[in-house]
Amino acid sequence: MTEDVVVLGSGYAGTGAVMSLEDELNGEADVTWISDVPHHLVLHESHRCIRDPSVQNKIAFDCEDIAGSATRFVQGRVENVETDERTIDLEDGSTVDYDYLVVGFGSRTAFFGIDGLKEHSLTLKSLDDALEIHEEVKEAARQASRNDPAQVVVGGAGLSGIQSAGEIAEFRDRHRAPIDIHLVEGLDNVFPNNDPVVQAKLHNLLEDADVNIMTGEFIGEVDEETVYVGDDTELDYDVLLWTGGITGREPAANTELDQDERSHRIHAASDFQTDDERVFALGDAALVDQGENPAPPTAQAAWQAAEVVGENVARAIRGQPLEEWRYKDKGTLISVGDDAVAHNVMGVKAVSRTFGGPLAETLKKGVAARWINDVAGPIAAAKAWPDM
Repeated sequence: MTEDVVVLGSGYAGTGAVMSLEDELNGEADVTWISDVPHHLVLHESHRCIRDPSVQNKIAFDCEDIAGSATRFVQGRVENVETDERTIDLEDGSTVDYDYLVVGFGSRTAFFGIDGLKEHSLTLKSLDDALEIHEEVKEAARQASRNDPAQVVVGGAGLSGIQSAGEIAEFRDRHRAPIDIHLVEGLDNVFPNNDPVVQAKLHNLLEDADVNIMTGEFIGEVDEETVYVGDDTELDYDVLLWTGGITGREPAANTELDQDERSHRIHAASDFQTDDERVFALGDAALVDQGENPAPPTAQAAWQAAEVVGENVARAIRGQPLEEWRYKDKGTLISVGDDAVAHNVMGVKAVSRTFGGPLAETLKKGVAARWINDVAGPIAAAKAWPDM
């Protein structure tokens, strides 16, 4: 009897897993792909929509167009995974059976119990989020003036926070909009826990973009008008964007799979198997064993993992031993508006470990174009290139 393989999620992990499974299975099993949205979003470029919402047409691709003819796509929100019955419960009351399951439905934003933060902030986890940020920034600027500029606060100076602040600055400059931008990070540096040279370069680019950088004190509370930072600082805001961390999605918390008690991200071995041998997990939804630390929750880690998970599911179906996966850091590329910083990029780090300028910008574009080419082909990648 043909096995049923179900993949959850249409981010990098889920989409990559579907493509990998299609290559590996070659019709040996039926594949069902479930996602709560009908498209795959190139999430690490979604911040571009904050500046220009038309970019959405170049970074979002219909799942049904990506999926092969033998893969069934189902749009639905997962409510629960019943591992004993091997069923997926969807929000509309329907169920989908599986023999093997790949959990790649990503994460949600973590608010860390900060009073008022969830209620009053925007987040950046979807295409709709990016478009909402654009509209909120545009409306705040419309109601502002040179003497009373709109106040935009970005909480968290990791990858998403830095890139979002850069795009808001580009929107401000393109439209000559009266906007003040504040980037708040509780730790001592932007891009915390990373190379000091990279931190310094990003700090300088943000300052050049006229972003007010506030580090060393955490956001403690938020109300309808004010962000309270540390013990003494109050920031009135018109738009608040929170990018400060991730946690597992609700369906993961509802399963009996072994998971982190706090974040509800699912524990997976280096071959992606969970404590249920029929369930594999990868990407932001999982904590994939890599020795001392799990694989990082990054796009490139999800891409790499997806290439292997399809092979391992196929091996499991055939009763073959599974391959262990080891993450390889191919470098860091971060944009600040139209500028970029590159660090330890494979193939060029012998020239310089950390650099900016046209080469860094081209490399950043190239990574996005390569992924778009994989999911949608060279024409889509060429169309997206100018806006990456």
